[in-house]
Amino acid sequence: MIEQSLARLEQWVVDHDYRGYEPFDGLSSVLRPLTFRNVLAERILQQAVRQSPVNLRPLFGVKPLDSTKGRGYMAWGYLTLLRHRDDDRLRQRAVDCLTWLIENKSPFYRDFSWGNHFDYSSRGGSIRKHEPTIVWTSLIGNVFLDAYEILKDERYLNVARSVCDWILSLPRDVNGTGTCISYVKFQKSSIHNSNMLGAAMLARTAAVTGDRSALPLAKDAMRYSCADQHPDGAWYYGKKEKYHWVDNFHTGYNLDSLKRYIAYSGDSEYEDNLYRGYSYFKDNFIEATGRPKYYHDRAYPIDIQCAAQAIDTLAFFSDSDPQAIDLARQVALWTIGNMQDRSGYFYYRVLPLRKVKVPMIHWGQATMFKALSHLLTKDRGAGARVREDELVSRA
Repeated sequence: MIEQSLARLEQWVVDHDYRGYEPFDGLSSVLRPLTFRNVLAERILQQAVRQSPVNLRPLFGVKPLDSTKGRGYMAWGYLTLLRHRDDDRLRQRAVDCLTWLIENKSPFYRDFSWGNHFDYSSRGGSIRKHEPTIVWTSLIGNVFLDAYEILKDERYLNVARSVCDWILSLPRDVNGTGTCISYVKFQKSSIHNSNMLGAAMLARTAAVTGDRSALPLAKDAMRYSCADQHPDGAWYYGKKEKYHWVDNFHTGYNLDSLKRYIAYSGDSEYEDNLYRGYSYFKDNFIEATGRPKYYHDRAYPIDIQCAAQAIDTLAFFSDSDPQAIDLARQVALWTIGNMQDRSGYFYYRVLPLRKVKVPMIHWGQATMFKALSHLLTKDRGAGARVREDELVSRA
């Protein structure tokens, strides 16, 4: 069932030329001029499009767009499958996505970095179209490291090096517990998942290149976020009070990043933080049926990004948790049974009284493609698995 789901999903994405909607694409609406560039009005428009149980995008003139993170996650899925079987079609599609990402880097900076294909406004401020974020850039940077390891092309390693140079140029919040690498270039911020993603990217690149000059910053960044971890293993999204919520997929980012950092740096100081966080994740974000929760204290909305991240994180931890694969499979089967359309794409959300069936490209399709690819390769037995620590030794 999972293999069939993955094949139908990929076909849908390819048939739609890797384009689709995104939850926060409302400011690409033809109604945008009516906000008169007022931040509050822009946020209302964006949230109206995002939160509506009916897809307002066609009515508001919002068109399906390209997505850098969507292409990145599709490439990641193709490369994940390529680790376990030689397939010219998968290789070509991975290379095509990587080439597109190289050609569509942010035009605002010399180094490789990526952002949205639309303007965005949130409680943290406004981000212009193509303005890169450390989240998207770090995740895509990991894709290029995978590509270098699998395809043996030096240009992909050069892209990863450039990504790290961009991360190193970001503002930093420094306090007594460590250093927080900021979310974007133009302002200082203290967000845990973005900080940890950046630190993990620096550590992994250092392991591959042998240049360890960025490791002190990576360690300081992990110290900062681990110091803010709650005793039960949870993390708030960010430092400021307005960011004090605990959710599924940002917690998954934190755990994946901390696991990568430990594996690639050889620094075991934060292993207790890792396993406390992982236990919290399993206990609070996945129900007995396999249904993924959004927040630690309530389920709804059931969100496709949370489903994908739960599958991906569980598959990633399966080398140390024997129960992880069964749990990941359970989440995958619940999601396929309840959120995949007959045409192949996954729905955006499940609400108490209805399903929001909007096809989000990165948020739903690409993240699920990577997650299901990861699950399939981990689920084929220990003999076929490639562990993170093995990759370190090869590097």
